[in-house]
Parts: sequence; structure tokens; C-alpha cells
Amino acid sequence: MHRAPTSKTLNGISSMKLSTFDYTLPPELIAQTPVEPRHASRLMVVNRRTGDIAHRQFSDLPAYLNPGDILVANDTRVIPARLYGKKATGGKMELLLLKKQSATKWEALVGGKRLRPGSTFSIDHSDLTGKIVAELDGARRVVQFSSPVEDYLYDIGETPLPPYIHQTLDDPERYQTVYSRYDGSAAAPTAGLHFSPDMLIDLRRRGVQLEYVTLHVGLDTFKPVTVEDIEDHPIHSEWATISSDAARRINDAKLTGGRIVAVGTTSVRTLETGALRSAGVQGSLRDASRLEAGICPWKPVQAFESPTDLYIYPGFRFRAVDVMLTNFHLPKSSLLMLVGAFAGVDLMRRAYAAAIAEKYRFYSFGDAMLIL
Repeated sequence: MHRAPTSKTLNGISSMKLSTFDYTLPPELIAQTPVEPRHASRLMVVNRRTGDIAHRQFSDLPAYLNPGDILVANDTRVIPARLYGKKATGGKMELLLLKKQSATKWEALVGGKRLRPGSTFSIDHSDLTGKIVAELDGARRVVQFSSPVEDYLYDIGETPLPPYIHQTLDDPERYQTVYSRYDGSAAAPTAGLHFSPDMLIDLRRRGVQLEYVTLHVGLDTFKPVTVEDIEDHPIHSEWATISSDAARRINDAKLTGGRIVAVGTTSVRTLETGALRSAGVQGSLRDASRLEAGICPWKPVQAFESPTDLYIYPGFRFRAVDVMLTNFHLPKSSLLMLVGAFAGVDLMRRAYAAAIAEKYRFYSFGDAMLIL
């Protein structure tokens, strides 16, 4: 990573240029396949207080967690959201379903020429048809299907892998967490892919509590940041929920001395959304990173069920999360900016440089980072 200049100042915090979050990754470090067993990946341990960086195995994670800590994971499930079809003119097209709007209407990424409002199509290997009813930015469209598409997905849909993975999976379940429950994501919450059933059972035996929230991963996983001033990035909302029972258990764990350990950036965004709602922040959370310049005290997590447009980048003050487990993310991505907000930009950059030097595996099927 190279050092980049900062730009304008908000609440006494200098905002950052996109180039601050750029780095050069050797292509051979992009993991193409998952390791077996799941917990056999490497684990970088980053200490925010001391600045120390340690190189461990993911199976060492229990040594860094204490009885009473609560591990909060995202139990969303990736749907077989990629569909192939033909336009009325006979040309090939494909859809990547992103967000359900009604029983038969979806927001989707489309591949194919001249797919404008009014264009009709049929889906391969089915009697399902559809029509483009609205054009959004880029390749996003609103699609109206002839029937509820969920009735067809597991027969004709394909689990979408990120574009940097070029090998097919023999077992599509390896792109699901072992605790996935609720269909709705276009991509996996990949920090959770490292957990095997045996490891989860072992953590419970050690007194680490397990809790689940849900965030259905959507468009922003596929949308790179392109604006030079990162606070101007137009983040889109994703549906998330924390149940009242989950909120109570998370808050009880914190109040009895445990740490809230978020598994992945999606769990971080869900927990911090709940904390901001508890703090009285209503409406859009898009500019929450601009709310305060000082250190924020802990806030209880409030139950909610709604879209969240929380965009976390340096300057954001965390109210809920104490520890974060995450993978190594793409350059110039909003996920990397979230890591920079939590770890501190300088420490994040040093950790990524160490990961490249030590030949860690990157991205969805790659290794993990624990930020204490």
C-alpha cells in the first residue's frame, strides 16, 4: 500500500481519498478454492492497543476468546441467484437476483445487450418468463417475473461465486456457512466460512456464547467504490434484522462483562445499526460516520427489522462491537474501509502488507483476520 493524501475535514476528522485504500495483490494470492477442513485456514491476529501482529491458525481462535464473550454471526443463506435465459429476440442474457421487492418483482444485475424497460425474456429450462420494468444505475434493473421466482431457484438457479473465483465448486455448500438459515443473499458472509460444526461446539463448551443476526448481502458486494472522496460513495441498503431475543442476549452478555465479537463486516453493520437505533438515530444511517468526532460509549443493541444503509468508514465511532473477525478484502472496497475504521488506517495498511509478505490467501475463500 502507498500513502495517499487526505481531503476535506468533517467534525475535525480528515476524510480520506480512495487511493488510501488501494494496494497491489499478486494474483496467485487470490484463493480459488476453500481449504479443508473449514477451520484449517490461517488467522492473522491484530491488536489495536499494542499494534502487534501475530500469525496463527484459525483453529487457534478459541485462545483469543473468553468465557462470557458472545460471538455474533450472520445466518443469511446465499440463494442460487444466477439465472440464464433468452431475450424475445433470441439473444442470450443472464440475471443475478439482488433484492426482492414483491412476490414476483426483483432488483437484479443483468447481463446482455439492450435490456431496457419493456424487454421480455424467458428463463432456460423452465416455463418462467419475465419483463424489465425499470432501469436503475449501471446494469441494475427491476424485473417482473410471471411467477414467484423462488419456486424455481433450486431447480434452475446457480449459486453465484464472486468474479475473481474462476474455479467451480464441487460442493456448493462450501459457499455457505454451516449455520446459514434464511435465504436472501447474493453473496456469502465469508468470515463465517471458517467455522466448522466441531469448532462451534468447542466454543460453546469453553463458555463462548453464540448468537445470530441476519443481513442479506446485496449489491454493494459487487459494486466497487469509484469516487475519490470516499464519503461520497453512494452505498445501497440491505435488509437486516436483530430479533428481540437476540438483542436481549447480546446486551446481557455485554452487561455481564463479555465482549461482542462480530463475525464479518455484515454482522458489524447489523450490530452497529442496532446500536445507532438505540442511541436515537432515526431514518437513514448513510452519514453516521459524520455524527460524532469523540469516543462513543457503548450503546445497547436495539431489535429491528428493516433495510440498513449504514456506511462505515474512518471517522465512524463504534458503539457495539468490541472484536471483529473478517477476511482480507478487495482494494478500494467499502469493506476495506470498514476494517480501516475499526483497526485504524495505518494498522490496517501494515497488516495487509504483512499478509502479502507472508503469502496469506485473500478474499472469499481466503484466510482470516482477528482484530482485537
